[in-house]
Amino acid sequence: MYYLGLVATGLIAGIMGGMLGIGGGSIVVPILVLGYGLSQHMSQGTTLAMMVPPIGLLAAWHYWKNGNVNITIAALLCLGFIIGGLAGAWIAHQIPDLQLKKIFGVFLLLIALKLIFWS
Repeated sequence: MYYLGLVATGLIAGIMGGMLGIGGGSIVVPILVLGYGLSQHMSQGTTLAMMVPPIGLLAAWHYWKNGNVNITIAALLCLGFIIGGLAGAWIAHQIPDLQLKKIFGVFLLLIALKLIFWS
């Protein structure tokens, strides 16, 4: 059941990622923390590792083949993301787990409030 739950979590995140461009941070991290008892750091690192092959390659390829990818913009975003991802990972490991979990929760709450009341 443990493994089936993880596959189901990945399936839900994959559907949401392909459909809405979300999944890792907003779906998988909370499930790993709340449902599987992983630390915030472990959940974030595991989610980042999970997203590289399927989202980075397969979903993007599908959008590209349908003419919905601007390669120049994607390359420039990728450059910033590589540098930002490395810096963000370093910063995250300077923050205690409980504080990082609260920062993550506030971030999701602010996004939710913005989407509900000011869209």
